[in-house]
Amino acid sequence: MKRRTPPRFVVRTLLATVLTVAFVLSAALLAVTYSGGGLVRSGVTDRLERSQRLLAALEERRGEELRIQAATLAENSTLKAALDTYQTELRTASPEGRRELVETVARELDKLASRIHPDVLAVRDDGGTVLATAGRRSIDWAPHDGLPDGQSAGFVTSAAGVFRLASVPVALQDQPIGMLELATALDDRYAQELTDLSGERALIVSGDRVVASTLPAPAMMALTPTVVRALSGIDTITLAESEYAMRRLVRQGDAQVFVLESIDAAARPIMKGALRTLIAIAIGAFLLACVASLWLARTISRPVDRMSSSLLAMTQSRDFDNPVAPSGSSLEVDTLTTAFNTMMASVRAAEAETLSAYLGTIRALAVALDARDPYTAGHSERVSAISVAIGRRLQLEDSELEVLRLGALLHDIGKIGISDHILMKPTRLTVEEYEAIKEHPALGARILRNIPYLAPHIPIVELHHERPDGKGYPRGLQGTDIPLLARIVHVADAFDAMTSARAYRPALGTAHGLRELWRCAGSEFDAEVVHALAQCVPTLSGLYADGPAPQTASLARLEVVRS
Repeated sequence: MKRRTPPRFVVRTLLATVLTVAFVLSAALLAVTYSGGGLVRSGVTDRLERSQRLLAALEERRGEELRIQAATLAENSTLKAALDTYQTELRTASPEGRRELVETVARELDKLASRIHPDVLAVRDDGGTVLATAGRRSIDWAPHDGLPDGQSAGFVTSAAGVFRLASVPVALQDQPIGMLELATALDDRYAQELTDLSGERALIVSGDRVVASTLPAPAMMALTPTVVRALSGIDTITLAESEYAMRRLVRQGDAQVFVLESIDAAARPIMKGALRTLIAIAIGAFLLACVASLWLARTISRPVDRMSSSLLAMTQSRDFDNPVAPSGSSLEVDTLTTAFNTMMASVRAAEAETLSAYLGTIRALAVALDARDPYTAGHSERVSAISVAIGRRLQLEDSELEVLRLGALLHDIGKIGISDHILMKPTRLTVEEYEAIKEHPALGARILRNIPYLAPHIPIVELHHERPDGKGYPRGLQGTDIPLLARIVHVADAFDAMTSARAYRPALGTAHGLRELWRCAGSEFDAEVVHALAQCVPTLSGLYADGPAPQTASLARLEVVRS
């Protein structure tokens, strides 16, 4: 019996498919083998450059935050008073008196350090002499060359290591009376933080010595002084028979910070995995090519037509907002057009969800703060409603009203960082407790700076306790130097604090609250804003019910401060 010969088309299709697959896979295998190292090197370099840009931006931001924090600490009134007393009485004081003056400055510095737990916090007199130090690395704080002229933040090097330093003047009535130094050590803990953030190795050097690193021990042993001095001019380096890509994050003076990634370590798993995958793909591709060639020879276009029709019918059954019209000239193009319409609809939905999530986050933050004390429940919502009513009375734009509404909701978010025993204390606050609670505007501003969407609301959160007479906090701004929206929230906050019940007293009447606001208008509160509140009080009847007002004005003012 004569053996049946396969159809010519089947043979040709099978041979063409198998040979094509074999050629492509062989070429791919050779390309991976010979150029895989270069691709890995390029990938490692690109990844390291991205990490370098991100970390460099982070380092710049850290320096700026350190400077801002130092400037805030330099405004501490008790520290200024101690320094002023030291400068005034230094020349006439006895040796014992001088020691007492310095001890007074040191105590105030220790109080500041206990709040922020710095590596180094130091204060110098106007002659540059270090009077006192505090912090985790204060014992290592030694004389240094200082920052370059005109800079208030940067790196300094001493025998004990490298530090990021922010140095700001301490001034009393615009007269410098000393310098405050806030420093972060660039030590092993700092190097580990960089590694945790980027996934890369970190190296910190000063001159020809290694200050800190997360490199393996063999690589560290290869970092001789000669090698360290040559780091600035190279992008790759071989340490302990392992090649590293290297990028510098920052340099100032002799101090340099680098990130490194091992090219060999990155290449090994990638190459091994790529070869394993290619082999598996090759076997599967040959088998699939044989089956597909036989199937394709018998059914050329019918399955393709059926699949295309099914896909088209499925996509046409979906409802889109203003979809792109299909061309009608090519089924494939029309299918891609439909997929594009689907993607655009998903993008629009995602944008709407993102905005809703932002608004929900703001309300959740306000509710979380109010939930700490059942007597302040709804305080943030009421302050927001009162502020918007005042803003409408002042004929603010809709965009300003929206910023005012959300900023008022978040005005007390910094109190999340204030202890419960201070916030819910039923009696008068001590001086220390009052100073602690005054930190909440600045703390709230620092929280919101991490969320770009909330940037327009930061002035409200940070400045809603400023007063027209300049006796507010944290900056002591006066009059119109205080943003209008912050002045509005200040009045609304005070009004709600006086007219809401607390655990230690019933609510004051709205009339009593207005009288107190009018009495302090022009000094503690903006008179124009108080006038606007008085005009819109009848519209706030749903928020408050007038009641007796047995409390004294002083107790009302105390409540304003605690709000």
